[in-house]
Amino acid sequence: TKTGIALLYDEVSENAYDIRLKLTKEVLTIQKQDVVCVSGSDHSANHRTVTLHRQPVGGLGLSIKGGAEHKVPVVISKIFKNQAAEQTGMLFIGDAIIQVNGINVESATHEEVVHLLRNAGDEVTITVQYLREAPSFLKLPLGSPGPSSDHSSGTSSPLFDSGLHLNGNSTNTAPSSPSSPIANEPKYEKRWLDALSVPLSMARISRYKTGTDKLRSNAFEVLALDGVSTGILQFYTAQESSDWLRAVSTNISDLTLQNMKMANKCCSPSDQVIHMGWVNERLEGTDSSQLYKFKFLALKGSSFYIFSTPPVSTLDWVRAEKIYNLCEVLFKIHKLWLADDCWLQANLYLGVHQDFDLEDQRPYCFSVMVGHGKSHYFNVELGSELAVWEKSFQRAIFLEVQRTGSKTYTCSWQGDTLCFTVDFALGFTCFDSKTKNVLWRFKFSQLKGSSDDGKTRVKLLFQNIDTKQIETKELEFQDLTAVLHCIHSFIAAKVASVDPVFIDSQSIARKYMYSN
Repeated sequence: TKTGIALLYDEVSENAYDIRLKLTKEVLTIQKQDVVCVSGSDHSANHRTVTLHRQPVGGLGLSIKGGAEHKVPVVISKIFKNQAAEQTGMLFIGDAIIQVNGINVESATHEEVVHLLRNAGDEVTITVQYLREAPSFLKLPLGSPGPSSDHSSGTSSPLFDSGLHLNGNSTNTAPSSPSSPIANEPKYEKRWLDALSVPLSMARISRYKTGTDKLRSNAFEVLALDGVSTGILQFYTAQESSDWLRAVSTNISDLTLQNMKMANKCCSPSDQVIHMGWVNERLEGTDSSQLYKFKFLALKGSSFYIFSTPPVSTLDWVRAEKIYNLCEVLFKIHKLWLADDCWLQANLYLGVHQDFDLEDQRPYCFSVMVGHGKSHYFNVELGSELAVWEKSFQRAIFLEVQRTGSKTYTCSWQGDTLCFTVDFALGFTCFDSKTKNVLWRFKFSQLKGSSDDGKTRVKLLFQNIDTKQIETKELEFQDLTAVLHCIHSFIAAKVASVDPVFIDSQSIARKYMYSN
């Protein structure tokens, strides 16, 4: 269990409130401080009425902050050791003052409450309610009341303490009896209470303002599968934010792994889930404005799935927004953020050229290119996630190539209908679709280059083993992109089977993220 203090930021009021976070393997809980009755009467601790006896030295023994002019109630900001307020055992830092001697002060200014308290006589009865969402600009200490240095009032200000530990206008110069709790009166304590629990299974994290490229400073949001949100969790330092982001992300990943294992028990060995998780997909609007939406990706069996919501049952797999054959997709890293704050552009593909608009400001971006020249552009929250997706796509594609063994596509050249086969063991074969006569065959190692017109036609350059001469073979395909991706997948899988170390050495994400 990890715990720590953070702020809950309200984007509407633009105020932040102190909270406590409690992270377990399965749940992130937000706790807020409140005052609770721990013994005696069981009436609600929401409103407490307390009588204070002003002391010759120390007065009421408390300081206040806030006021209606700053759209916050007046709250107790300090309680002084062994003085009137502390001796009651019923007042706490963070208590909002509701009434003074029966006069409602909920809409009063700071100066009005100061004046009222200082001129209320020797016996002051106040009604208070603990302010669970005290704006952070009040800078109220979160701990239990402790010794505090004497603080004179000076000029009253909603952002500074007005000391009411002075005598005020007392008419009685004799020492008054100390304020102390009566034996049968209820006792109260300030405690952290659970306010919201967000289950982390299939949860997602966002560091960005909704649908934009604007990164929140030292803040993020966690959203549960059912849409329940923690709200904007803000941290005091970049290090704290980073630590919490990694901790929550790790727990979500661990739970996702458990869900994968459960799903795989119901799947055949050839239809296992290799990896799945949340990403942001960039969508191009009609006005060219960029918009990101959460998508859930999965690599399972022979397919790459894109969902709007995670599949939680076996039947859910058929409701994917998009399904692509893994042999015919191409994974490409676009950006990752380095320690020296510069962009690294990385191309991880062979023989395929496609220009992308990389104007966005999000790091950790990758795309998956699919058939007919189309592509999906994604972003993840952490560099470690990018490395996992890179490795998972490689593994899923290689497994599918080895399972499939070969893929055959219908093509044409000079009016003849042909078949083109990519075979893991044999390489490339072209044969007549009617007679099945083989027209030519080359190994993968004989492919020395390629070029295409970006539409349907490709030139493949092979080296003849005997003559060492380059032979050019031209073909036309209905979906040229899918065929080129398939060729890449088979060649990469072939290289991986011969030299796995080489493939790992080409991992841009892992190389740079872990070295930094």
